[in-house]
Amino acid sequence: MFPALLDQLFGLSLFGYISFRVAAAALTAFVFALWWGAPVIRWLRAHKVGEDVTKTDSADLAKLGEAMGKKSTPTMGGSFLIGALLASVLLWARLDNLHVVLGVLLTAGFAAVGFVDDYKKLTVLKSKGLSASAKMLGLSVVAIGVLGALAFYANFRGQPTLLTFYPPFLKNSAIDLAALGALGVVLFLGFEWLVVVGTANAVNITDGLDGLAAGCTLICGIALMVFCYVTGRHDWTAYLGIPHVRAASEMAVVGGALSGACMGFLWYNAFPAKVFMGDSGSLPLGGLLAWMAVVSKQELVLPLIAFVFVAELMSSWIQRIYFQRTKGRRVFSVAPLHHGLQLYGAILELPADIKEAHKAKRWHEVTITTRFWIVCAACAMASLALLKVR
Repeated sequence: MFPALLDQLFGLSLFGYISFRVAAAALTAFVFALWWGAPVIRWLRAHKVGEDVTKTDSADLAKLGEAMGKKSTPTMGGSFLIGALLASVLLWARLDNLHVVLGVLLTAGFAAVGFVDDYKKLTVLKSKGLSASAKMLGLSVVAIGVLGALAFYANFRGQPTLLTFYPPFLKNSAIDLAALGALGVVLFLGFEWLVVVGTANAVNITDGLDGLAAGCTLICGIALMVFCYVTGRHDWTAYLGIPHVRAASEMAVVGGALSGACMGFLWYNAFPAKVFMGDSGSLPLGGLLAWMAVVSKQELVLPLIAFVFVAELMSSWIQRIYFQRTKGRRVFSVAPLHHGLQLYGAILELPADIKEAHKAKRWHEVTITTRFWIVCAACAMASLALLKVR
């Protein structure tokens, strides 16, 4: 491990402290993302690896994207984002920690699914990438494999805490699935699959405006980094009355790398974006956020931490179901929410004549992104307050 090697070379115990390695991982990932971003973007632009903004169900959205010059913006920026994240984790995190190893495997697996999806969109004429069922199958295989390994470890090492859910507002309250035996493991896998795959898709859906998904992921990652660090500290968990998970603090180093990589990516993805994230970035980022929640036993708090992602996912899901059942009617002007604000300055569906009038009042892309960041930060702070509420 890199920190251990530095200890041997320089005799500094500093590299053994998690707090130092969190900062080091964040700075390393940030530098890597900045360093690799420029040449990767040049290569993507030279090979015309751009996202077709006309591939959308909304004609107005396609026209707006084309008018803003987004058609020539390269995509698959998630390649250098995830590369920077994983490289930093491999350098600074303890690789004898199961939570870290499984987190790396989950991130790499989701990145592979996202890469195939992006590659198919860009190389196959009129393709929208992997089908929904194929993408879900790929994500599910990776998620179930990682979660299954965690469940096996929990039973083998006698750590029932990993298979237990803790309601956020109730002190000394727990749902112990380990006590149910095989049924408990099945219930655990089913619920955690929903958390991991659902969060990955939520970040993927939110990735529609310059800086939106990366900025919100950065904020959520910092909050979950705190949860992971605290959960792994026996003294802090005893004081706060929250579950203690041995070795969970090491995931804070991964959280640092996640935050640093997102900052580096934002350097290029801030308005006007020089590169888009693509599925190769959004899917693994969402999966890693969920994994940090699983390890820190904050699955039931995750909807608050990632409120923006959840709202975006639910708006898209409600729109699709309502549209199918009413044969063409809509709840929202456009789903997900950020596009409704971008096009009309309104979220709920409006009559056609009122829609035209609202176009003059629509929110600028930067305004939407900044306000969503503010909402995300407020929810992250509220989630951290729950540490003391318990």
